[in-house]
Amino acid sequence: MNSKNRMIARAQPDSGGIDMPLFIVTGSYTAAAMKGMIANPSDREAATKSIVDASGGKLISYYLTTGDNDFLMIVEGANGLDMIAPLMVAGASGTVSNLKTVQAYTSAEFMAAQKKAGQIASSFKPAA
Repeated sequence: MNSKNRMIARAQPDSGGIDMPLFIVTGSYTAAAMKGMIANPSDREAATKSIVDASGGKLISYYLTTGDNDFLMIVEGANGLDMIAPLMVAGASGTVSNLKTVQAYTSAEFMAAQKKAGQIASSFKPAA
């Protein structure tokens, strides 16, 4: 699988074959991190993978970006709480800032949400 055509492989946990949630994490490197990377270049994807793995997640992809953020990663984890620990460690290091995490949904997952919304819509009573 080359980087141009990288597909996101979703793990199938043993609990009923349901895909684990995907999270998109963005952030920026601090000046101290930039200084360190210039003085001693390092593979930040490998470093990120090790902490994500340690928290029970799976790093699907890691990109350096331009614009408001310096990096974007797609991570698979059992739940949002599992994402907090590695982000706390990274943030506490003083080398990253502006960390943001959002959960991502596939088109199939969004279709299921739309169908469920249709099923429960009649139970909602709008304000006046």
